[in-house]
Parts: sequence; structure tokens; C-alpha cells
Amino acid sequence: MSFLSNLPIADLIASYGYLAIFVVIALESAGVPLPGETILISSAVYAGSTGQLNIGLIILAAAAAAILGDNLGYWVGRRWGMPLLLRYGHLIALDHGRLKLGQYLFREHGGKIVFFGRFTAMLRAYAAVLAGVNKLDARRFLIFNGLGGIAWATIMGLGSYFCGRSIEHIAGPVGLALLALVIFGGLALWLFVRKHETRLLAEAETAIPGPLA
Repeated sequence: MSFLSNLPIADLIASYGYLAIFVVIALESAGVPLPGETILISSAVYAGSTGQLNIGLIILAAAAAAILGDNLGYWVGRRWGMPLLLRYGHLIALDHGRLKLGQYLFREHGGKIVFFGRFTAMLRAYAAVLAGVNKLDARRFLIFNGLGGIAWATIMGLGSYFCGRSIEHIAGPVGLALLALVIFGGLALWLFVRKHETRLLAEAETAIPGPLA
């Protein structure tokens, strides 16, 4: 546990246990930029190394927090997000056409974005809010959000738990590899959208004619 001893998050885990896991992950999922995945991994390693926390309860707390926080973010985005973006979106290069494009992409691939966004640092805190802003069907959101939250908590929790102390030897290389994957994946997505933006804007206008409400 030496690699955790210098992190403030270790004190949170030791002092508040499952409550800290639940609160941090729920807030991150609702759109607050907090280290949700870090506390899940750290608490799972802590459980594997010390036996003072139960990995089943860690996974349960993380999955419940992810699902609850995402639902909060979704409904906030659905209720207030679009009016704000329609009014002020041009200030951050989100004009009416691009807002319509976002809605079109969520209509076509919204479930995938919600599910895989849970595993992506750049999307984990915002995918649910964006799903609400772009009016992803609530039933689709609930299904893919639930599956994503359970899969993420189980995979990351069990993987970290069984790695135990050995994770401190692989965290650096794995973290760098994941960071590179996220960066290159984001760059590839940006290049794809930039290259095909005109066509996608036309498709979005055909699929969603008229002004956005």
C-alpha cells in the first residue's frame, strides 16, 4: 500500500470506507470532476491488501453510486441543458447546427456513448449530462447506464482487487497506456467529425428538421 500512502484519497478510504466511495463516484457521475475511478481502484487494492473492506460491498457501492449519479446528471441535462446551450452555446462554438448534430449522434449511438463513456476518463463525468441535453430516450439511457455502471464497477473493482500489491508495479505503465489510448481515441474522433461534419450536419437536419426546442 506504499503507493497509496501519500495520497489524500487513502485517508478518505481508511476513515469513511464505503461512504467515501459512494459519495465521490456519485458526484463524479453527476458531472462534478472528482476522481471516481481512482477511489474505486484504490479501495479495491486496499481491500485486497488489508482485508479491511469487502470487495463485494465496494463494487455494490460503486455501481449504485455510478447509476444514481448518472441519473441525476441525465435529468439535470434534460431539464435545463438545452435551453442554456441554445442561448449561450455559440460562445463555445456550439451553434444551432452543431447542437443538432450532437442530438443526432446521441439518437443513433446514444446507448454506446453512455455505456463506453463510463470507461473513458474524458466522458465519465459528462456522458450522462450530454445524454440528457441531447434527449436520449430515457429507457435506453436507464438500460445502458445500468449495464455500464455494473460492468465498470465489477471489472475495475475485481481487476484491482486481484492485482493487490502488484498493482503498484503496473499502475504507471498501464496508466500511461490508457492515457495514450484516450488521447489518440479522442483525436481520431475529432478528426472523423471534422472530416465528415458537413455530411453529418446534413444528415442531422434531415433526421431532425426544424429548430431545436
